Amino acid sequence: MNMESGNDQLAQRILGLFDDTPLKSSRIRPLFDTRQPLDVEITCFPVSSGNEQAFLAVEMRVGPQRLYIVKHIRELLRCIDRGECYVFSRHFSYDPSLHCFHPEHFAVIQQLIAIYRNENVYRHMPHSAILAKQGNDERMLLIPPYSWDALLPALQQAPSVLLAHDGSTFEGLSVVDEPLPIQFRLDEADKDAYCIDVQGLEQVTVLESYGAVIANGAFIPTPIEQCKRLSDLKKTLDNGRRQQRILISPNQIGPIMDKVVPGLQKLGNVRVAQAIADRVVQPELQAKLYLDRIRDRLLAGLEFHYGDISINPLDPNRHKHTENRILMRNTDKEQRILEIMEQSPFVKTEGGYFLDDEDAEYNFMYHIVPQLQRILHIYATSAVKERLFIPNAPPKISINVDERIDWLEFKFEMDGISESEIRKLLKAIEEKRRYYRMANGALMPLESEQFQEIIRFMNEVGLRQGEASGAEFRIPVMRGLHLIDSQGERQAVRFGRSFRKLLENLRNPDHLEFPVPDSLVHVLREYQAYGFQWLKTLAHYHFGGILADDMGLGKTLQSIAFMVSVLPDIQKRQLPALVVCPASLMYNWRNEFMRFAPSVRTIIADGNKAERTRKLNHLERVDVIITSYPLLRRDIEWYAKHSFHTLILDEAQAFKNYTTQTAQSVKALQAEYCFALTGTPVENSLEELWSIYDAVFPGLFPGRKEFSDLPRDVVAKRSRPFLLRRLKTDVLQELPEKIESLQASELLPEQKKLYVAYLAKLQKDALKHLDEDGFQKSRIKILAGITRLRQLCCHPGLFMEDYTGSSAKFEQLLEIIAEAREAGRRPLIFSQFTEMLALIKRELAEQGVSYFYLDGQTPSAERVELCSRFNAGERDLFLASLKAGGTGLNLTGADTVILYDLWWNPAVEQQAADRAHRIGQKQVVQVIRLVAQGTVEDKMYEIQQRKKNLIEEVIQPGEEAISALTEQDIRDILNL
Repeated sequence: MNMESGNDQLAQRILGLFDDTPLKSSRIRPLFDTRQPLDVEITCFPVSSGNEQAFLAVEMRVGPQRLYIVKHIRELLRCIDRGECYVFSRHFSYDPSLHCFHPEHFAVIQQLIAIYRNENVYRHMPHSAILAKQGNDERMLLIPPYSWDALLPALQQAPSVLLAHDGSTFEGLSVVDEPLPIQFRLDEADKDAYCIDVQGLEQVTVLESYGAVIANGAFIPTPIEQCKRLSDLKKTLDNGRRQQRILISPNQIGPIMDKVVPGLQKLGNVRVAQAIADRVVQPELQAKLYLDRIRDRLLAGLEFHYGDISINPLDPNRHKHTENRILMRNTDKEQRILEIMEQSPFVKTEGGYFLDDEDAEYNFMYHIVPQLQRILHIYATSAVKERLFIPNAPPKISINVDERIDWLEFKFEMDGISESEIRKLLKAIEEKRRYYRMANGALMPLESEQFQEIIRFMNEVGLRQGEASGAEFRIPVMRGLHLIDSQGERQAVRFGRSFRKLLENLRNPDHLEFPVPDSLVHVLREYQAYGFQWLKTLAHYHFGGILADDMGLGKTLQSIAFMVSVLPDIQKRQLPALVVCPASLMYNWRNEFMRFAPSVRTIIADGNKAERTRKLNHLERVDVIITSYPLLRRDIEWYAKHSFHTLILDEAQAFKNYTTQTAQSVKALQAEYCFALTGTPVENSLEELWSIYDAVFPGLFPGRKEFSDLPRDVVAKRSRPFLLRRLKTDVLQELPEKIESLQASELLPEQKKLYVAYLAKLQKDALKHLDEDGFQKSRIKILAGITRLRQLCCHPGLFMEDYTGSSAKFEQLLEIIAEAREAGRRPLIFSQFTEMLALIKRELAEQGVSYFYLDGQTPSAERVELCSRFNAGERDLFLASLKAGGTGLNLTGADTVILYDLWWNPAVEQQAADRAHRIGQKQVVQVIRLVAQGTVEDKMYEIQQRKKNLIEEVIQPGEEAISALTEQDIRDILNL
């Protein structure tokens, strides 16, 4: 047989082993079957294995009138299964075209065929010795225990089924629920000895693996545990004799009565001679442990008391018979006590136990003794009791705030412990010792829940014994910020009044009243005034934070209000504030200052190198410096050398990647108060949030690697007081509705042909790159290919110079523009591809449609002017690249936002849409996303839906979030 066919057969056997579908055969007798039914006789009988376990087997006889012995039962079953002939003798052969079986017999044969098929599988099981032993007897088929439950009902329903047992043959297979026919008699023997006589044991066959016993021609269901005990009893006794006797010595009679007799009652009928029963006594066990301490040794004596009988369990003669009484001892309880003592560190002698090691003594007194107290009486001398520490009150740590120097004060409190000893106790805690030996010799356990809570607390805060002054610690507030996660006081940690006030103020910033600058009292909306209070509260404690309000809610205005409130301090100390923002927003910031706070003297540190240097070196009359992230990187040497009163980092997602030069430059800045502004503090992963906090509030979270191990709910709780986010739907009831829709179009025929060809090539290349180079190395190549697919969806002309056709989305866009203009609406159109915007511009020019255009090349000052002119009603459309126009701009003159192509992150699209849907908008804003149906853009939209709740998970826990684009995302996009 070749290996392949052998494997197929093995697999088929395994399949048969677990396939419960009833066997079907074409050889079942049809309604008008003319074949001759054969008579069948099946004999079931036990056989013994090499280890004396018994198993069941069957033999068969088959024939038309006369029954023929089946000499090769497996061959017969194989022939019946395959519909082949089988020769019994020269006088008779089974032919499936001439012969059939009665339904009851055929049901049994089906079960036997299943057993035969799987025989090689169970041949390697524990009872395989039987197969080897009976290998020469081809007439017998072993019945595995796991097949018996299914076979038994079929055997009981079939006629001519016999049971052969103990030299007799019985008709049918009977299953009876009755006691086993075994007799046990406990009686006295000669010379003060005892005996147990056993009768009927040789008449039963134990089928341990089947959970049954055969006796008197019937099967008696018996629990496995009793089967095993009965089987072991048969092995122990001489099975060749009809009556067996077990001799018992006097010192064994007690355990026999206690253990053996109840067990025998489960196996058969037990009779105890009256002379023995009258002498049995069973008083309750009273166990006693005596403890003393002499010469630095802990001594222990153990005694078992049964009424007036006292037993030393370590005495070799402890089973000695007493006054002709048979003592029924509680051996289970005795054994439990002895096992506990064995597990203890005591050294055992005939006279008792002792130990002379302090660690072992502590372990016994505080861990073993509580176990023993539940099951025995303990008597201890005063020398032992003095080693136990009994506190008047549990230990506590109290926390307060010294606001004068921004420090937290921790005080360790424990009744009855002097300050000098507290310092030693704290050292023991820091060394992670299990106990502390006090000056009076008592062993104080440090494993209690209160001490464990204190240890966890000290580790969380980073308290070190070396920082303690007596029983007090003092650390900077920054190191205790994680305590803000606390929902309330812990059992061993008490929050003082000043600390509770700090927590309350952080959770409710309006509890600290800071007046809004007079010039802005009637300008700030209610929620903006709250944001101002929040900024002032954090500044009061010298904390940093992230103002993460929804786009268009006035983060700039709230920040300006804060800077106006600290303007006197800025001017008094001649320490200017610094605003860092995208280049496109520098002039927007200056205009906002001029509009809301004209008294604040600002300067934009832009221009060439010489101009910037000149501006930065003449700041005598400057309150606020405004620069961009690119200029900050170029001038970081100057900025890093100077300190600032307040640092405002606008559109803080600009340094979400901690590895970039921008992030490193931002973190080199020094300021007394630091705040980040962003509508999207998290776009792809929580590491972005860490990067922002590392710039504005580096003490809030641990290092990046430790941060990545923090559960998301911990990140959410800890950041909540230092991250303020409000949605437009929550605070601006007067803001018009924003209606979002997805409009799909099917690729044009020529466009689709190009798309399908390029997709097939990219799929092939991507699989090759992933298999050979892995995801990380091939990611950029594959994403570049996906970008080509997206460009094909937008317009094949983006990268195919000879393409003369159009695209479905382009045609759809022109229709939407025409309908919008006819309805008097003013569209704002975004695309990430400037080439696509060029195509749109060309078409609009041919149609005579006027528009404004803005991309990354548009100067910052000009951007503000373009937006103002459009908002004033000039021209019909505004075209903008997604990256250049997606942040910081105010385009409330638009009432329709068209996102021509999707971006990976929905937050970027949201920012773009909110250029129009923000304060000042009076019209309902319609946001339209254009998608090419059945393309990668469909998959991108699915990824967007998975990503869009990441911010809410951190700020409002409970949503699901994902990380940046994964290998599985790419495989899904390309249908790999």
